[in-house]
Order: sequence, then structure tokens, then C-alpha cells
Amino acid sequence: MKSVLKNITVATFLMITTLGIANGPAKSEVEKNLITVKLDPVFVKKGDKLFMNFLNLSQEKVTLKVYDSENRLVFSESIEGKLVVEKAFNFEKAYEDEYRVVVSDASGSYSETVSVK
Repeated sequence: MKSVLKNITVATFLMITTLGIANGPAKSEVEKNLITVKLDPVFVKKGDKLFMNFLNLSQEKVTLKVYDSENRLVFSESIEGKLVVEKAFNFEKAYEDEYRVVVSDASGSYSETVSVK
């Protein structure tokens, strides 16, 4: 009786293994979520200088502009095709005022304010 049960167990195991191999590797459902990373520029103030660093993954056009307190354009520059956009703004010789530095790309605009006294 034990040998019959043993043979049936072995036969069942072989049949299940054969069916598993015939159906191919075990199918697992993996959902790929595309991660959207939104990176803001980094502004660092040191004295009368403002350092800006922006990771431009799309390498599309990035526009840098500086406005004074009366919203007049003081500086403008466009950069395209660079992965890392870096710029140092020196306000040492600027008139006393409050300036707004604006960084714009396809995903939005970011700004930082600098007060010169």
C-alpha cells in the first residue's frame, strides 16, 4: 500500500512539473509606473552673489531673466542643449533695489528674490 501511494505521489509530482514546463515560465504581472521627476533649480546666496544650478533633463530651452522692483528686464539669456544649467549673478555693483531672478523651462517658471542694499 505504501509503494502504491508513493508511486501515485511521484506520478502526480511529475505530471504537475510537466504541465508547469509546458505552460512556460511562471507569469508574473509587473506594472511599470513611469516616474515623473520635477526638479526645481537650486539658488544659493553668498553675499551679493546668487548662484543658480538647474538640472535640465530634457535639454530643452531654459530662459534666465532678471527683473528689478519696477518689473523692468535687466538681464536675459537663453540656454539650450545643456544638461546642467549653471549661472552666477553678481549684484555687487547693482543699484539698491530688489531684483527677481526667473528661470523658465517647458515645465514652468521658478524665481528667487535678491535685495541689494
